[in-house]
Order: sequence, then C-alpha cells, then structure tokens
Amino acid sequence: MSYKRFEADDLVVSAEPVTSPIWSTGVPILTEFYTGSGQANGVTGNYYLNVYQTGSGQSTAAVQFAVTYGDIEGSGSTAYNSAVPEKTYSRTIYGQLRTLITGDENTNLRFGEYEPKNVYGIAIDRDRYRESLLQGSFNLHLSSSSPSIGTLHLTDNSKDVSTVTYNDAGRVFQVVSGSNGSSYSSTGYTTNSGSYGIFLPDVGLILLNADALDDNSGEGINLGTQRSSNTNNDNEAKLYNAIVGAANFQLNYQETISSQFVFTRVRNSEFNYSTNPSYITGSGDLRINNFINAPQTYITTVGMYNDNNELLAVAKLSKPLLKDFTKEALIRIKLDF
Repeated sequence: MSYKRFEADDLVVSAEPVTSPIWSTGVPILTEFYTGSGQANGVTGNYYLNVYQTGSGQSTAAVQFAVTYGDIEGSGSTAYNSAVPEKTYSRTIYGQLRTLITGDENTNLRFGEYEPKNVYGIAIDRDRYRESLLQGSFNLHLSSSSPSIGTLHLTDNSKDVSTVTYNDAGRVFQVVSGSNGSSYSSTGYTTNSGSYGIFLPDVGLILLNADALDDNSGEGINLGTQRSSNTNNDNEAKLYNAIVGAANFQLNYQETISSQFVFTRVRNSEFNYSTNPSYITGSGDLRINNFINAPQTYITTVGMYNDNNELLAVAKLSKPLLKDFTKEALIRIKLDF
C-alpha cells in the first residue's frame, strides 16, 4: 500500500439540482386516490383526511397527501367540548396554518387582496419530497358536481412572476387557473375573491381559497362548502371528491445534490512497486528480476484517509489498472452527500 497526500486543487465541490416525480407510483401524475376508513373515522379524521395511491389496506399503500379544512370562526366542524362551542377542529386548523404561513397568530390568511374566512389545505406527505416541491410542475384538476361547470385546472404562477415573494413558510406563489406554472389569463384571479390560493413549495403545502372554489359563476367549481355552527360538515371530503372526480394531480419534487470530486493523480514515477509481501523474497529482494528496471503493478482500489490514518472512504475501480513507469493515470472519485 502506498500513500500520497491530496492537494487543494485535487478537491472540487459541486451542487446539482435533481427533480423527480413526488408520488410513490414513480410517475408525475397521480390518477387514483383512496382514503382509509380507520383514519377518517378516528380522532385525526376530525383534522384531516389522508389520501393513498392504492387501497389503504394494501401492503404497498402509502400516504401521498392529506386534505384539511380551516375556518377562522370554527364553522363547519364540531367543538372539542360542548361547554366551549367556539373551540372547534376547523378553528384549530386555521390557526395552525395561519401561524405556519404568517408567523403571527393575529395576522389572517390572505389571497391577493382578499381575506377569506375559510380555507382548504393540501399537505404533501413529508416522505414524498426531499427538499421542496418543484414550482411549475404543480397541476391539479378539480371537477364540479355541476355538469354545466366542468373541470377547474389549477397551477402555480411561478413562470409569470419575475420576483419571488417570501413569508415565514418560504417562497410563495399564487395558485391560478392554468397549467405548468402559467396562468390562462393575464391575472389568474377569480372575480372578487383574490387568487385560488397559494403554493408553498418549501413546506409542501397548497392552500386553497374556499370562496373561490365555491364560486358558481364559471370560475369556481361550486364546491359547496358548508359553515354550520358546531356541526361536522365534512368539508375535507368535498375537496377530496373534487380531486377524485378529475383524477389528475401532477407534482414533482426537487433537491440539490452536493458532490465532492476527488482527483487522484498517479504520475509515471509513482505507485510502480507493490507493497504486497509476495512481491519480494524473504531476504528482501524482488522476486522477479524484470521488476528491477521494469516493474508493473495493478491499481484496484483508492482509499481516502485522514491525518490520523483512519480510512474514511474506499473507491473501487471497475477493473484493475495496469501501471508502470511509462503510464500516468487520473482517477476521478465522486462522493455524493
């Protein structure tokens, strides 16, 4: 074994963005959606509804995203305790979303210049995305129960904006009627209701404007959100059914892969003699006389050590590399992290 210290110019660090479908099916568009009765009818079902890519009882079932409903006045859901009727599940959800996005429990959620009293949320399961959602890849189709209205196509407006805005949840893009990051119209907003929502790629959240979805003038889908007092109106299921009816939810994730390249430079005068004991005789002479003036070795492995002589990483060559005084080699090692 022979050693050589790496120089500063032998080490190079690079960062490369990588994108991939977010769904566990391995394809960009999710077309099948299932819920689990156990979760829906359990305690957590009061807060959100988990959505799977296959039947929840199947061995391959995995949560893809969850749908939830929040209401600033607590309407549309029951209270935790009948003695305190204003403390409801929908009010808790609204408060959690408000704090996550605005960082302030006293600042209400807004879409453009519009401040709705109730919102829908689509939270992508954390296992589905690595670093963030990929802007411009978000395409969600929502179908209406009214045949005359049809299907609403939603996307983010990342390709329409020149300056990205931020809040406490990171980057913010408006949800508009369009596809692949571009609006169909010049504004992408619904009449008197602000935008359709906001797309928050850094926290895996799509927040939708309930009033815009409830619009029945042709710009919404007449979703039919109900805001009864101390009543479970099952609004999460309304959004879920609109997603199922259109059966088209497209989304990718992105992450930055950092790599360190280590260039191992083998000059003609280096690594020509082996330290293997079989290379020499018991008296210390070379076993093969030809190796005195014309030695040959085969490089098979590069080990990387620290100053304490501790092995940190090993790189294996695909096949042995012949080395003698007439040959030089440059071995590039890539370390991903």
